[in-house]
Amino acid sequence: MTKLETTPFQIDAPQPLMREIPQAAPYPLEALGPLQNVVKAVADITQAPPAIAAQSALSIVALVVQSFANVETLAGSSPCSLYCLTIAESGERKSTCDRLLMAGVREHEEKEAVKYRTDMAAYKRDLQIWTEKCKRLLTVVAGASAEKAGKATVDLQAMGEEPLPPLHPNLTAMDPTLEGLLKQMEISRPALGIYSDEGGAFLGGYAMNPDNGVKTMAGLSNLWDGKPVDRTRAGDGVQTYRGRRLSMHLMVQPVVARSLLGNPVANGQGFLARFLITQPVSRIGHRLKRGSAPESHEAVADFKNRLTEVLSVALPTGNHRQELDPRQLRVAEDAVECLHLYNEEIERAQAEGGDLDTMRAAASKSPEQAARIAAVLTLWEDLQAQVVNVRMMEYGITLARYYLYEAKRLSDASAISVEISNAEELRRWLQERWETDMITMRNLAQFGPNRLRETKLLKALLAILEAHGWVTKLAEGTEVGGVPRKQAWKIWRGAASG
Repeated sequence: MTKLETTPFQIDAPQPLMREIPQAAPYPLEALGPLQNVVKAVADITQAPPAIAAQSALSIVALVVQSFANVETLAGSSPCSLYCLTIAESGERKSTCDRLLMAGVREHEEKEAVKYRTDMAAYKRDLQIWTEKCKRLLTVVAGASAEKAGKATVDLQAMGEEPLPPLHPNLTAMDPTLEGLLKQMEISRPALGIYSDEGGAFLGGYAMNPDNGVKTMAGLSNLWDGKPVDRTRAGDGVQTYRGRRLSMHLMVQPVVARSLLGNPVANGQGFLARFLITQPVSRIGHRLKRGSAPESHEAVADFKNRLTEVLSVALPTGNHRQELDPRQLRVAEDAVECLHLYNEEIERAQAEGGDLDTMRAAASKSPEQAARIAAVLTLWEDLQAQVVNVRMMEYGITLARYYLYEAKRLSDASAISVEISNAEELRRWLQERWETDMITMRNLAQFGPNRLRETKLLKALLAILEAHGWVTKLAEGTEVGGVPRKQAWKIWRGAASG
């Protein structure tokens, strides 16, 4: 039996409870292909991390091209929509990047809003004329002679359908509820986007609260998949929205992102797996360059002009003006082979103990993300393209791999945050609530913080505290309270704890 020494002993001052989180890898700008120049230009003008400009560019391009084609993937046909999540502190110039790149979309919305007001006034007049004429003819049919009623019936049939209102001009919404988004889809073009430089308003708002979060995430996941979405309303029954497309870019601060990344529902439903996520290394404190290159502003102007050009193209709708009928974008044979090789790489990494063992939801979607990104770049370069070539697929794979390992890095960091938070709770309890300098596992299981009393969890947390110097594990058999103990720890109480 080992007996605890009674003479005081010194240990080094404990370290703060933190673990080093690896920094983000450099963004693979070369894989942006036709978007590389404008992303570099925006990064030059704003001095923001290139990854922020890249997220804005990719998501905005997805917004304007998603209507025109679906792309072949290894699992079948998929939309070209993208969901992007950018995590950065306030002051990283997220809004500035987005404003520069979104200018073409905003100008289009403003121009269409003017036309919309004119068209709406004309529609109201036409509707009133149509309604009054319909009423008069119905009155004749109901009360006139057979000859007059017959003629009125023919005139009624010749009137055709009730006039349709013009489509609402907005392409984007900032922080809608799912119900609000579907309502907008009822009155607007069939391809929309949720774009917000204050994504916390959406993630922390009504749509994502505990009562609505599951429904919202399920609805947004269905839209990413290209599936029909149902809207149920009292009195109106169920309305189904088919042929709709949605892209998204949410920009949030780290404190907001942690709650989402650690949300078991968001992870369990596969909602997060549908996002391209990044948290680049901050450039705050290093933005000392004065001015920007003239060619940077030219690149931004060219991007804006291209947006205007794409937005002027009529959407491919079938028999219903709000149901898209996109063409199929094929993938070249050598590009398919590249995608198969990437899929095999990712599949092996998901095996037990592999790099992506804990990221199976996101990993399983990464090959599809690669195909979607490749399609977006292809359509941006040529809106009439029929095939994704191997060059574009290689770009897509490079970017998808980057985003997958970013998601893993951030997921690991989120898990560490929870673990460290628990360890800090236990540390405070030991320092403030436990009166003696020694404690056993049995003490902790009986009297420790209620939610931390599970033995396996306690062992993990004590290991963290021990590694940081807040507790010292005692030899098996050390007497605590006059009784030999199998597992016991000495608590650090100060520089001369003894």
